[in-house]
Amino acid sequence: MNALQLLQVRVTPRNAERPLFPDLTVTIPAGEVLTLMGPSGIGKSTLVDFIGGHLGPGFRATGRVLLNGRDMTALPAEARGIGILFQDAVLFPHLSVGDNLAFGLSGAVRGRRDRRRKVEDALDRAGLPGFYDRDPATLSGGQRARVALMRALLAEPRALLLDEPFAKLDPELRQEIRAFVLDHVRARDIPVLMVTHDASDAEAAGGPRISL
Repeated sequence: MNALQLLQVRVTPRNAERPLFPDLTVTIPAGEVLTLMGPSGIGKSTLVDFIGGHLGPGFRATGRVLLNGRDMTALPAEARGIGILFQDAVLFPHLSVGDNLAFGLSGAVRGRRDRRRKVEDALDRAGLPGFYDRDPATLSGGQRARVALMRALLAEPRALLLDEPFAKLDPELRQEIRAFVLDHVRARDIPVLMVTHDASDAEAAGGPRISL
């Protein structure tokens, strides 16, 4: 099955007995964007950390994460093939925009010329032609968000997690970047889990939603 599945997932703080949310079992088919909603502090980002393989030592988790039928639960983050787009579009400050994108390239892309071509193509699709040698510090918030998404997609993830990626954008830019992100992830035909506390994000995603 081409899907991201969470089976009886429960996340609990190490110093507590009660889990952050009830056991979660859900299947996200390829091409679908499922929105997980809830107020700040309910555990949405912690769930993303568990799915992506980044759960911190302050939490313990039970349940399983399956991707395309394969159990990912015990695998390290780099072996899962699950991309993550965070609230903060963190770029490496010591690398150019192009080198930031190249960092995300799949290892299957070999040779300097092919890697450069892939990155230039991604910049064109992001509406940022000619930005290869730009310093990330010179980018606007919207430009940084576009670069961060393209870097995530260049890794050719088999599923993608969106962790409040639009929360810090002003309303007008939020709508623009949200449309850009959702259009690109739908085109990849992979399962996508988006967590947010904003109902407009869920409406834009158009898929099913779950409230924690």
